[in-house]
Amino acid sequence: MKKIILFSLAFVTGILLNAQGISYGFKAGLNLSKYNSSIDGFDDVVKMRTSFHVGGVVEFGLSDQFAVQPELLYSSVGAKIDYSEGVKDTAEDMFYVMDYLSIPVMVKYYPTKNISLELGPQLGILLSAKMKMDGESEDFKDESESIDFGAGIGAEYKLDKGLFFNVRYVLGLTNVIKEVSGDDFIKNNVFQFSVGYKFM
Repeated sequence: MKKIILFSLAFVTGILLNAQGISYGFKAGLNLSKYNSSIDGFDDVVKMRTSFHVGGVVEFGLSDQFAVQPELLYSSVGAKIDYSEGVKDTAEDMFYVMDYLSIPVMVKYYPTKNISLELGPQLGILLSAKMKMDGESEDFKDESESIDFGAGIGAEYKLDKGLFFNVRYVLGLTNVIKEVSGDDFIKNNVFQFSVGYKFM
């Protein structure tokens, strides 16, 4: 962990020293999240959960075509379990709600002035984890991993006045539930649709 922190600090320091332009702002938008699992039958009942994300962004320009954009987001993900598929004798859905402090660092490539393509890692720090059903809530944070690693890929369109629109897919790379053992896994996956504003 110390090596990762030191490498991250060195990486950010290098970006700051070579930055040709800095813009900062905020973004918010829609999350469509779902678990990806290797457990037999699990994917048959897992459905998309709709939620949101909100936070701040800073873009460091490295050249006319390349930039690096760290973000700090509150992001609510998880999944919906559809019991109408016959897993349980009830029509009620169960929601797995996992809230993270997400820190994506996206490397951006600008093929044109207003359009960018992005790719980069994401670190998620678990803030809360709850199962919700029939108006009741049960905490399962102790059964969840505190750190979630992912990889994001997306695209952004920005207007000259600072308004921007972003779409991103974040692929979960690590298991998020401690009780899953052996070669089995449950990982976060989320599509994000954002609108934001950057002060140039």
